[in-house]
Amino acid sequence: MEFPPQFSTLGMFIIDEFSFADEEGHPIGKTIPSQESQLICPSIGGGGTYAAIGARIWLPADKLGMIIDRGQDFPSEIQSKLLSYGTDMWHFRDHSNRGTTRALNSYRGDHRGFEYLTPRIRLTPRDLEATRFARSTTLHFICSPTRALEIISEVKEIVGWKPINIFEPIPDRCVPEELPSLIRALPAVFILSPNAEEALGLLSLPLPVTRAAVEGAAAQFLALGVGEGGKGCVIIRSGALGAYVKTREREGQWIHAFWTDLSKVLDVTGAGNSFIGGLAAGLLLAQNDVYQAAYYASVSASFTIEQGGLPIMTGMAKDGSEIWNGDSPRRRLEELKQRHK
Repeated sequence: MEFPPQFSTLGMFIIDEFSFADEEGHPIGKTIPSQESQLICPSIGGGGTYAAIGARIWLPADKLGMIIDRGQDFPSEIQSKLLSYGTDMWHFRDHSNRGTTRALNSYRGDHRGFEYLTPRIRLTPRDLEATRFARSTTLHFICSPTRALEIISEVKEIVGWKPINIFEPIPDRCVPEELPSLIRALPAVFILSPNAEEALGLLSLPLPVTRAAVEGAAAQFLALGVGEGGKGCVIIRSGALGAYVKTREREGQWIHAFWTDLSKVLDVTGAGNSFIGGLAAGLLLAQNDVYQAAYYASVSASFTIEQGGLPIMTGMAKDGSEIWNGDSPRRRLEELKQRHK
């Protein structure tokens, strides 16, 4: 009997392109050209992709699932890179009449912009039903609260499936206007995980981000009804401050960021998404203890921020566990836990 995977994501696969400019808008560094010209260095992107790899750091490929819409321009080097993580975790859908979804990440000083260069293909729970990823234990979605309502409604229509829903709001829809939709969605969300700026934006709370502000936001989200029967959890990702985990049954806890040495942080792109993937894996490995699962999440994020792009598996330890970026996830997990004792 084939069991459903532990984790599946409705996040899209995206080919990322980049442009960099100073505060005045003058180009600096390398710019990856748009799809109208030759693509020199295509980059794997998409929040779902980073979440899937965040989970892959802890779990074998056959326990994970993500659909990839593969256009006629799909680069062979990206195909090879994805397959290096394991063939079982991907389901490719070919589109001979269109290109792969692409997006431009533009950096102007400290401000980051994001725009799609091609039309999106949104994934739905029904799409997963047509794959071996059907009825996975946890379901991850990255979208607006309004879109989350549609996903939750479709999940409820699939008889016999009641996943652990992990909702990661998209940044540009973390605005007060989306709060009514979020409140309607929250009873079906087991884990709500915005980052700190997103959490404050949804609740119309002022910056700057402080631990007190984050703790107050988490309490408000719980009061608004996260989780059916009050059994939900809020995890607010707060960069160098760490992540704050709070349920109704237990006191809140701050989980440290693994890297406190900023010289180790090269690129934070995808760190929050990989945190979510590590969290989903941790739920399995820690018997659904979200506080313990957050340690796995923090370690997954640590491997993502060490380089531009995705972390890579670089070998096997003597005990048979995998080595990523030249280091052991299990070693980092134990080190992180020791810091909290």
